[in-house]
Amino acid sequence: MECISVFDMLKVGVGPSSSHTLGPWRAAERWIAELEEDGFFEHVQSIKAYLYGSLCLTGKGHATDIAVVMGLLGTDPVTVDIDSISGSIDNIKAEKKLNFGGKKWIPFSFQEDIVFIREFLPFHANGMRFEAKLNDGQTISETYYSIGGGFVVKEERIHAKENKETFKTFPHPVRTGDELLQHCNAHNKSISQIVMENELSLRTEEEINEGIAKIWNTMLESMYTGCHTEGKLPGGLNVKRRAFEIHQKLKGEVPYSNPQEWLESIRDTEVKFRQIIKWVSCFALSVNEVNASLGRVVTAPTNGSAGVIPAVLMYYMVIENHDANFDDVKQFLLVASEVGSIFKKGATISAAMGGCQAEIGVSSAMAAAGLTELMGGSPEQVLIAAEIAMEHHLGLTCDPIGGLVQVPCIERNAMGAIKAINAAELALDTDPKECKVPLDKVVNTMWETAKDMSSKYKETSEGGLAVGVFLSDC
Repeated sequence: MECISVFDMLKVGVGPSSSHTLGPWRAAERWIAELEEDGFFEHVQSIKAYLYGSLCLTGKGHATDIAVVMGLLGTDPVTVDIDSISGSIDNIKAEKKLNFGGKKWIPFSFQEDIVFIREFLPFHANGMRFEAKLNDGQTISETYYSIGGGFVVKEERIHAKENKETFKTFPHPVRTGDELLQHCNAHNKSISQIVMENELSLRTEEEINEGIAKIWNTMLESMYTGCHTEGKLPGGLNVKRRAFEIHQKLKGEVPYSNPQEWLESIRDTEVKFRQIIKWVSCFALSVNEVNASLGRVVTAPTNGSAGVIPAVLMYYMVIENHDANFDDVKQFLLVASEVGSIFKKGATISAAMGGCQAEIGVSSAMAAAGLTELMGGSPEQVLIAAEIAMEHHLGLTCDPIGGLVQVPCIERNAMGAIKAINAAELALDTDPKECKVPLDKVVNTMWETAKDMSSKYKETSEGGLAVGVFLSDC
């Protein structure tokens, strides 16, 4: 059983993909740290990175090669200057050398030392191997797997051992929705209160608040950036940014100069019923347009689905409750993260393993759960909302055109956000005694569906829209 913190499920990173960008970036950082720990780093003469399976098939479209190199440079995706990335890559390509870990220069060919291999490694579809040649002629290597949401492991048994040791710190161990309800009922607490007590076993309340504030501020900034940036997205599909024009048509005349003032200005804008869907869609599109352009977003639970949760949270703050504050944001994100962790433990949050149901479906379930508790739903109704949202994403494939996290990925965030709001409303009108499908049943069904799904619909760009729509058509 895994001990998963809110800060594991919701992580600040660089787009466009948590499994194909953030995960490989973190894996490269981890490899360097292990080389240093084992005393090999100073003896490294040259390196190679091998990208397998889905990391090969959609790796270039997902900027996996760029992410790996940025990790090998020792940069941090949370703090790196986004505008510096293209310059760093251009310099490496031109000079054919790399500042390994930011500490020593070694020869490196971007074209020859990053090797794409179509073969799938046995443990997970997103496998990668880093290889170093030492001064004495010895060659050493390590294999890592990016399992979704920026999580990186070496192999299943090691991962399980690490989680078992970490898990001992949680006062309310949760693996399933049913176990979560048992804790809520036994202690007469809401889901957010149970999750908060678990978090307090890991860090102080001040640290929790600071971490959640950073997550929310990053979400808000990504929405703000997306709504104020026009043009076309990189990658060759020539996809036009739409959030800018939608936002221009919706926004009022209230002046603002930063994301927080922008939020307040939207609250001051009279929103008609028909505009609600447009606002929610605008929020979701804006985040994922930033994500698609290698911008900074919050993995929620993945980068490809990063727009759903902030869009639904903004819906609550600007439509449902103009008095909403940080406490509401915190409550929403605590609940959302716990629901996401249940899906990760019982199924997957990796599109390479489960299709888009594992990304947009899970994010929609997370958002529906958070919104339901904020709107006064009981713990039972919160999980009903999560179940409804996922139930209507079951079987959703991952088939990005050109291997880019753009079509149909960006629009799917808008659809997932709308479904989350609808699921919350349905759940609030549902008597838990009349519920026919428990959350745990839909988690199991999602995982069985994932296992039955053809690999060509799992982030390989070998099926669906990825082959049904030619790049020339775009």
